[in-house]
Amino acid sequence: MIWKLIHFSGVFLGALTLPTPSSLPTTNTEERPCQIYNSDRSADCLGRQLDSIPWRQFPPTLEEIDLSYNKLQAVYADDLFHLPKLRILKLQYNNISYIDNDAFRNNTLLEYLDIFNNSLQEIPARALTPLVNLKELYMSNNLYINATLADCFSKLSRLQVLSMGGPLVMGLKKKDFQPLKNLKLQGFAIKCSSHLHYYEPGSLEVIQTSQMGFDMAIDQHPNALVHMLQDLANKTFTVIQFRNLFEFTYYMGQEDIFQGLKHIKAKQLIFHRGKFNENLIRMALINLQATSIKRLRLQYIDFARSPTFVDSGASSSITDLVLDKLDLWYISNPDVLRFDWRFTWFKKVKQLSIQHVYFNSAPCDSWVEMNGFVFNQRCDYKNTMPNLHTFNTSNNELTSLKDLSSLTKEFQELKVLDFSYNKLGSAKDSQNCVWKQNITKFIAHHNNFVGEALSCLPTTVQYLDLSYCDLDHGNKIKFIPSKWESASLQSLALDGNSFGLISKKSFEDMPQLSQLQAGNNPYHCTCELHAFIQDTISKGKVNLTNWPENYKCYHPEALLNTVIAKYFPGHVACDIRLVIIICVATTTAVILILMLICYIFDLPWYTKATYQIIRAKYRAHKEKAAGDLETFTYHAFISYSHSDADWVRHQLLPCLENNTNPYRLCIHERDFMPGKWIIDNIIENIESSRKVMFILSRHFVNSEWCNYELYFAQQRAMGKTFSDVILVVKEPIDPNSLPSKYCKLKKMLSTKTYLEWPQQVNQQAFFWAQLRSVLGKPTTQERANSVKRRTLSAGRISVIGPPIEERVPEEDKMTVEK
Repeated sequence: MIWKLIHFSGVFLGALTLPTPSSLPTTNTEERPCQIYNSDRSADCLGRQLDSIPWRQFPPTLEEIDLSYNKLQAVYADDLFHLPKLRILKLQYNNISYIDNDAFRNNTLLEYLDIFNNSLQEIPARALTPLVNLKELYMSNNLYINATLADCFSKLSRLQVLSMGGPLVMGLKKKDFQPLKNLKLQGFAIKCSSHLHYYEPGSLEVIQTSQMGFDMAIDQHPNALVHMLQDLANKTFTVIQFRNLFEFTYYMGQEDIFQGLKHIKAKQLIFHRGKFNENLIRMALINLQATSIKRLRLQYIDFARSPTFVDSGASSSITDLVLDKLDLWYISNPDVLRFDWRFTWFKKVKQLSIQHVYFNSAPCDSWVEMNGFVFNQRCDYKNTMPNLHTFNTSNNELTSLKDLSSLTKEFQELKVLDFSYNKLGSAKDSQNCVWKQNITKFIAHHNNFVGEALSCLPTTVQYLDLSYCDLDHGNKIKFIPSKWESASLQSLALDGNSFGLISKKSFEDMPQLSQLQAGNNPYHCTCELHAFIQDTISKGKVNLTNWPENYKCYHPEALLNTVIAKYFPGHVACDIRLVIIICVATTTAVILILMLICYIFDLPWYTKATYQIIRAKYRAHKEKAAGDLETFTYHAFISYSHSDADWVRHQLLPCLENNTNPYRLCIHERDFMPGKWIIDNIIENIESSRKVMFILSRHFVNSEWCNYELYFAQQRAMGKTFSDVILVVKEPIDPNSLPSKYCKLKKMLSTKTYLEWPQQVNQQAFFWAQLRSVLGKPTTQERANSVKRRTLSAGRISVIGPPIEERVPEEDKMTVEK
């Protein structure tokens, strides 16, 4: 009700809250001076210093335009013609003196029109005629010389709010509002000159509205109020407001101009501004005692003592004023509180609100009559305010919690205390407090509490608000304790602190908590916070005050100022069980894949072989450093399977070694050093051979040692083109049938020319010629090394003894004997 009334009076009557044009920011008019937004449905042209409507910029989809606070002088026929969807048009605070009769002919959907505070000399009746859907029309504060409405207003059947008039309207006539007689309005306001000259009885008789506003000064014609109230008699209103009832002089007459209040049914009466003395207030209150009006507000009034007022004792007092609420706001003279030298007019007021009325204390005798509202330590407060439920002293300069506790401990029914916006909380004035044990709600935000003052707070509260109090352990809370216990706390305000972490466990020891105010904190947007918010909202047990606008992310930086309601972390990131399952599954999958790769490519074998190469090369390096190793001892190292040994001994060796210029070949049966590791023997002899010859057969592929020899030969040829590798295919082999670990061999068989052993005897001579060509001619150095190597081998064989000789082929025995 209050906010509606403030809007009503502010817009209709030019209330104080409206800014003046000079106070608005100015913007130079550019090619596109207006901001088009809301999917081309709204245009903001407020305060752009426009002297004409920029209609070329407006898309035809516009539904709302704000052209207020500009310098417009006229509204022409074509300015708004292309906007058939227009519903809201704001033109207040311009200098409009002309509106074309066809200005709104294509805006039949218009519902809201505001032309308040312009320079119109006549009510634009013909221009308004097409607006059959109009609901709200604000056209007061123009330069009309009369308030007479044209007949076309009777056709505005959907009209709900109307404000009209201006500073040049000198009075009201009975015919002025006749077109409105069949309209039921929600709000009606009329503004007249500061010097009202006349008022014809019955002028307002046809008005049917729930909210009525008057902005007129009756200084020169106070009897007009009597006729106005008579016109409103037997009607029901929610609000009646008088603004500047007496603007220049105090009423000094004896006639009771408020006598008509007795016959009016209204919920609230407001006097806004104007001059009031003791006689005028007393006159209004006496009549209010006999009315149904239960809410009274005096705001911004200029109160003064009446020099002719005579205090005649009890007869001068107001004793039967029954009000649900009395508001005394922004009254500079505190004498208004006891205008009749007594406080009896407060005696039957259920809710008293005193704001910005500057007084410090009340005499003790006032408590007897009005039950008091300001503490005086010299007074006895026993049995005072026996029915007081809520005690609000906000927006003052109170400093002592101890004094307040002493005052309120005598209020038997007190439940709610509001001490916000004071100067409470010093250590000196917050000691030895004794509160009434039935206090359940304590509001003290925007004070200056120190830590020691917390011990002076009442202990029975269910709602505690200490926000914005600069507490080291209050308004700078950096974390919420995990074991914060309070069995009876129902409402908790923690906004404006410094904690950023909050979880489900934060308030689990507060079983009665139903309202939590925790906005304006630097929240860390984490999974715990998300879980807390989702749990709180889904269960609905705890209501988050000011959600979601006051709850924003502070960390991480990427989410700075993001509303927490829009923070949705991934389900995987916030479910530790799911994370563990995914990690285990991923690790298992990787291991299985690696095992499969190892199986397919025989990686363990290659790893083992590489390890053997490194060991052998390390030992070879040590031997070479000691002078024990010679290079190219053999012309070729022969790698073959044991199953192909007969072919090697009886075919290969005789043809290459038993001739005038023999080759020195290395075979494992004859030339491996006894007592050495087999791997070392393989690597050492491959390294000591110019060429490596592989006798390929199906048995070769199945031999583990042949596989080692092939791998070591590949490692030796690393970085070369395998020119020192000779392939002899003893029997046909399909490269595609080779195991995966023979990938290099597959490549060589596919890209390298190899020798194939012919089964026909007549072709074998050519085979041997080809092989000798590939091997090249043996050098002198190789033959010398061969003799030296054979001698060394013979010596070593003889030392080891007969068991080794059994492994040496028959041809080599002859060489040993030699």
